[in-house]
Amino acid sequence: MIDSTTHIRVARPSRDLAAAERFYVDGLGLDVLWRTAERVPGEHDLIMVGPRGGAWHFELTHDPEAPLDPTPTVDDLFVVYLGAPVDEELVTRLTSRGGTRVAAHNPYWDEYGVTVEDPDGYRLVLCERTWG
Repeated sequence: MIDSTTHIRVARPSRDLAAAERFYVDGLGLDVLWRTAERVPGEHDLIMVGPRGGAWHFELTHDPEAPLDPTPTVDDLFVVYLGAPVDEELVTRLTSRGGTRVAAHNPYWDEYGVTVEDPDGYRLVLCERTWG
Protein backbone atom coordinates (compact mmCIF):
# COMPACT_ATOMS: atom_id res chain seq x y z
CA MET A 1 0.00 0.00 0.00
CA ILE A 2 1.03 3.57 -0.57
CA ASP A 3 1.19 5.67 2.58
CA SER A 4 2.90 8.86 3.77
CA THR A 5 6.28 7.13 4.06
CA THR A 6 6.29 5.60 0.56
CA HIS A 7 9.18 7.06 -1.41
CA ILE A 8 8.18 8.90 -4.59
CA ARG A 9 10.41 9.70 -7.57
CA VAL A 10 9.43 12.14 -10.29
CA ALA A 11 11.63 11.84 -13.38
CA ARG A 12 12.00 14.53 -16.02
CA PRO A 13 14.29 15.00 -18.98
CA SER A 14 16.68 17.94 -18.96
CA ARG A 15 18.60 19.62 -21.74
CA ASP A 16 21.36 20.65 -19.32
CA LEU A 17 21.87 18.89 -15.99
CA ALA A 18 24.30 21.53 -14.73
CA ALA A 19 21.69 24.25 -15.31
CA ALA A 20 19.03 22.14 -13.59
CA GLU A 21 21.34 21.61 -10.62
CA ARG A 22 22.03 25.34 -10.30
CA PHE A 23 18.27 26.02 -10.23
CA TYR A 24 17.12 23.24 -7.87
CA VAL A 25 20.17 22.97 -5.61
CA ASP A 26 21.80 26.42 -5.56
CA GLY A 27 18.50 28.25 -6.13
CA LEU A 28 15.79 26.28 -4.33
CA GLY A 29 18.09 24.68 -1.75
CA LEU A 30 17.50 20.98 -2.46
CA ASP A 31 20.29 18.47 -1.88
CA VAL A 32 22.05 16.36 -4.50
CA LEU A 33 21.09 12.84 -3.43
CA TRP A 34 22.77 10.99 -6.29
CA ARG A 35 24.44 11.64 -9.63
CA THR A 36 26.14 9.54 -12.20
CA ALA A 37 29.86 9.74 -11.56
CA GLU A 38 31.01 9.05 -15.12
CA ARG A 39 29.58 8.70 -18.58
CA VAL A 40 28.57 5.10 -19.32
CA PRO A 41 27.67 4.41 -22.97
CA GLY A 42 24.05 3.36 -23.30
CA GLU A 43 23.03 4.84 -19.94
CA HIS A 44 21.52 8.20 -19.08
CA ASP A 45 23.38 10.89 -17.25
CA LEU A 46 21.34 11.87 -14.23
CA ILE A 47 21.13 13.83 -11.04
CA MET A 48 18.66 13.18 -8.22
CA VAL A 49 17.71 16.15 -6.06
CA GLY A 50 15.44 16.47 -3.05
CA PRO A 51 15.44 17.01 0.67
CA ARG A 52 17.90 14.71 2.42
CA GLY A 53 15.87 12.09 4.29
CA GLY A 54 12.67 13.06 2.50
CA ALA A 55 10.12 10.70 1.00
CA TRP A 56 10.43 12.14 -2.54
CA HIS A 57 12.99 13.32 -5.05
CA PHE A 58 13.42 14.52 -8.63
CA GLU A 59 15.44 12.49 -11.07
CA LEU A 60 16.64 14.76 -13.86
CA THR A 61 17.97 12.82 -16.82
CA HIS A 62 19.88 13.52 -20.01
CA ASP A 63 20.70 10.96 -22.68
CA PRO A 64 23.56 12.39 -24.77
CA GLU A 65 23.13 9.64 -27.38
CA ALA A 66 19.40 10.32 -27.91
CA PRO A 67 18.51 13.56 -26.10
CA LEU A 68 14.88 14.34 -25.41
CA ASP A 69 13.60 17.87 -25.47
CA PRO A 70 11.53 18.54 -22.36
CA THR A 71 7.89 19.22 -23.28
CA PRO A 72 6.40 21.01 -20.27
CA THR A 73 2.98 22.60 -20.40
CA VAL A 74 1.80 25.58 -18.38
CA ASP A 75 0.09 23.12 -16.00
CA ASP A 76 3.13 20.88 -15.31
CA LEU A 77 3.72 22.23 -11.81
CA PHE A 78 5.98 21.42 -8.90
CA VAL A 79 4.25 23.19 -5.98
CA VAL A 80 6.06 23.89 -2.72
CA TYR A 81 3.73 24.89 0.13
CA LEU A 82 5.79 27.30 2.23
CA GLY A 83 3.17 28.22 4.84
CA ALA A 84 4.56 31.77 4.80
CA PRO A 85 4.83 34.68 2.37
CA VAL A 86 7.19 34.02 -0.52
CA ASP A 87 10.62 35.45 0.21
CA GLU A 88 11.68 37.71 -2.68
CA GLU A 89 15.31 36.76 -1.99
CA LEU A 90 14.42 33.15 -2.87
CA VAL A 91 12.78 34.29 -6.11
CA THR A 92 15.85 36.41 -6.93
CA ARG A 93 18.13 33.44 -6.20
CA LEU A 94 16.06 31.20 -8.50
CA THR A 95 16.05 33.74 -11.34
CA SER A 96 19.78 34.37 -10.96
CA ARG A 97 20.33 30.62 -11.36
CA GLY A 98 18.49 30.18 -14.62
CA GLY A 99 14.83 30.55 -13.69
CA THR A 100 12.30 32.91 -15.19
CA ARG A 101 9.47 34.42 -13.17
CA VAL A 102 6.21 33.96 -15.10
CA ALA A 103 2.51 34.55 -14.65
CA ALA A 104 0.67 31.38 -13.70
CA HIS A 105 -1.77 29.81 -16.15
CA ASN A 106 -4.19 29.32 -13.25
CA PRO A 107 -4.69 32.68 -11.46
CA TYR A 108 -4.99 30.83 -8.13
CA TRP A 109 -1.20 30.42 -8.07
CA ASP A 110 -0.62 34.16 -8.67
CA GLU A 111 -3.03 34.98 -5.83
CA TYR A 112 -1.22 32.70 -3.36
CA GLY A 113 2.31 32.54 -4.64
CA VAL A 114 4.95 32.99 -7.29
CA THR A 115 5.64 30.86 -10.35
CA VAL A 116 9.17 30.40 -11.72
CA GLU A 117 10.08 28.36 -14.80
CA ASP A 118 13.17 26.21 -14.44
CA PRO A 119 15.81 26.18 -17.23
CA ASP A 120 13.87 23.42 -19.05
CA GLY A 121 10.55 25.30 -18.91
CA TYR A 122 8.91 23.31 -16.10
CA ARG A 123 7.12 25.45 -13.55
CA LEU A 124 7.89 25.71 -9.85
CA VAL A 125 5.18 27.34 -7.73
CA LEU A 126 6.17 28.78 -4.38
CA CYS A 127 2.87 28.87 -2.51
CA GLU A 128 2.38 30.85 0.69
CA ARG A 129 -0.40 28.52 1.84
CA THR A 130 -0.08 25.23 3.69
CA TRP A 131 -1.35 21.81 2.69
CA GLY A 132 -3.23 19.39 4.86
